[in-house]
Amino acid sequence: MIHKEGFPFLIYVLILILIVIWISTFLFSKLLNLFIFSFLIVLYCFLIFFFRNPKRKISINYYKDESKVLSPADGKIIGIKKTLENEFIKKKCICISIFMSPFDVHVNRFPVSGKIIYAKYHSGKYWLAWEPKASLNNERTTTVVEMKTKQKILFRQIAGFLARRIVFYAKKNSLARKGEEFGFIKFGSRVDIYLPLDIIILVKKGEKVIGGKTVISVIP
Repeated sequence: MIHKEGFPFLIYVLILILIVIWISTFLFSKLLNLFIFSFLIVLYCFLIFFFRNPKRKISINYYKDESKVLSPADGKIIGIKKTLENEFIKKKCICISIFMSPFDVHVNRFPVSGKIIYAKYHSGKYWLAWEPKASLNNERTTTVVEMKTKQKILFRQIAGFLARRIVFYAKKNSLARKGEEFGFIKFGSRVDIYLPLDIIILVKKGEKVIGGKTVISVIP
């Protein structure tokens, strides 16, 4: 399946590619045109691959067990550290950072279920997504879900060097359902999730995780 955020972009790029191919037929040799055509086809196939949105059935056990926190994104764990969250929670948390390369699925999913009590977009710069300063300086969104247990879980979409648009669907006072989509980031990017200090961490730095599938921690 192609994600809905990809359709307008893919149509625009397809039109542009057809125009380039048409113009090139008047300007270049057959051999060079074959190279240009092949390159554009490979590029377009990659863009289709990037905007893929695979269906994922979330285990019913994850819905029933409030303590299990699912990965909000596909990618690689690039950091697990204790840090001060100073935008909303205002106290020290365990921050787990997930880097999404251009080859990963870029759909973002709710890691827990509950009520959305905070949702905000921040404009910003476009440092490389794995840089520590990207968390507070890059274009980003912040969402906080309050669980039934009253635990507040904050997660942040962060645009990277290639990413130029973050989409998020989270609305304050609406309900979050674990494993369902809350946003999409175009091209390389990162998601940080801030968890209580007493959590049991089930992943390690360098590990690959799958959004809505991998259990990254358990809240006691």
